[in-house]
Amino acid sequence: MPQNITRLTATKALAAAALAASFTATPAFAGKTIDAIKARGQLVCGVGTGLAGFSAADSAGNWTGIDVDVCKAIAASLLGDANKVKWVPLSAQQRFTALQSGEIDILSRNTTWSLTRDASLGASFTGVTYYDGQGFMVTTKGKIRSAKQLKGATVCVQSGTTTEKNLTDFSKSNGLGIKPVVFEKLEAATGAYFAGRCQAYTTDASGLASSRNKEAKVPADHLILPELISKEPLGPAVRRGDDEFFAIAKWVLFAMIEAEEYGITQANVDQQKTSADPVVQRILGVSEDTGKLLGLDKEWAYRAIKQVGNYGEIFERNVGPKSALGLPRGLNNLWNKGGIQYAPPVR
Repeated sequence: MPQNITRLTATKALAAAALAASFTATPAFAGKTIDAIKARGQLVCGVGTGLAGFSAADSAGNWTGIDVDVCKAIAASLLGDANKVKWVPLSAQQRFTALQSGEIDILSRNTTWSLTRDASLGASFTGVTYYDGQGFMVTTKGKIRSAKQLKGATVCVQSGTTTEKNLTDFSKSNGLGIKPVVFEKLEAATGAYFAGRCQAYTTDASGLASSRNKEAKVPADHLILPELISKEPLGPAVRRGDDEFFAIAKWVLFAMIEAEEYGITQANVDQQKTSADPVVQRILGVSEDTGKLLGLDKEWAYRAIKQVGNYGEIFERNVGPKSALGLPRGLNNLWNKGGIQYAPPVR
């Protein structure tokens, strides 16, 4: 065989070997964010300044809510303890700057995933924890029963949010001439509405329910109008450029969603380790070690579920029908139960 053909064959063999190696599962490298989290022994989580059901602290400084539980689950997976979290309350104006500057590791604060935020603010959204939409709240003693009846109305709204722009768009497209009354802080906007300074208050429908439950003297005196004027997919975001931490934050959420789908709960997770279902075995690290692909150990998802719960449990205790907010599952139900909540498979 001519020497040049031999060399060509050898080159092809090496290329084939290199290609095969590229498809071989290898452990993930720890990024700068993960190194920093492990060094300080805490996940720094940016949350809201007080929105019941999503992120709110009680008088003892204990934080609860869907957004809070997401951070707890990540801490359980990465640090072994859901309580190893430092909470940083942030206003709407502060949140992205805090993420960009490295003041926080993750922003988990009822934040809408949009093109502008995804493409220009140095953030990567890790999924959707609550499918929401913007609505309006009015007093029952008034005559307004539809958003289309808000012609010329004064509407309290928080600045620096998608809510403000949506309100302007809705008013223009329907020729309503709505008069926004803008406030920098959430508490100021809701306070002004409940004091009677505005005919209506607008934010995400879940936020309306939260504010009515928490701040209204008589919640029954306030009506959330039936129309939603926007899509508001709410979810956590991490700093762009650290793929390793992005992967962990993303897959912890996905694992909690898939855990609900396969009936793995906080109460039965230990018993489920003996399940014959291959998917359950994989999620809980019994049959396969998916953790090494994320730079974690094989029980990363088990810890998140054991210490925090699956997605359905998080939803129910914080905002569900039996919680103080009493919100229906709706779009946030699993894809096989009439909703659109769906996670890529943990495999």
